[in-house]
Amino acid sequence: MAYYDRSSAGDNLARGLGWFSIGLGVAELMAGRSLARWMGMEDKTALIRAYGVREITAGVGLLALGDPKPWIWSRIAGDAVDMGTLAAGMAPGSQDNPRAGNARIAFGAVMATTVLDVVCVQKLHREEAYYRSLPVPDYSDRSGFPRPVSAMRGAAGDAPIGEDMRTPKILQFQPAAGQSASS
Repeated sequence: MAYYDRSSAGDNLARGLGWFSIGLGVAELMAGRSLARWMGMEDKTALIRAYGVREITAGVGLLALGDPKPWIWSRIAGDAVDMGTLAAGMAPGSQDNPRAGNARIAFGAVMATTVLDVVCVQKLHREEAYYRSLPVPDYSDRSGFPRPVSAMRGAAGDAPIGEDMRTPKILQFQPAAGQSASS
């Protein structure tokens, strides 16, 4: 079982990264061609749009209730894939991409985001370790009743029962004719 606090610093950072991920994913999905052109990687338009879908999925996973750590790890893996794609578009000294400088800017932005993702996952793991180190509460001596069962037994025995709460005469046990109730 994962231990996490939905109001902790790590979780707040995870939610912020979730909103960022959704925004970035929508931008990549809707403006994939423009982003690809800006980086001089027009042949990667479909790939950038696919990365947008991945970002939106990770963002929704981070904002949903539950443990955010797997989704942050998926963002880190996605950042590595993004950096690999951008590295191909910014080959140093190559004349293949006249906009390699823009790809370098995008690479730097992905690296900065990766640093935030790593800081977030470290915070989340540290917080989980803290919660796991706390003693587990022992509720084995509790019954759920306000007083001990022996103190409550028979407490309502002298309470008057209203006529509407009694068993109707037709449903009460009736001994057969000729038999006594004691036999």
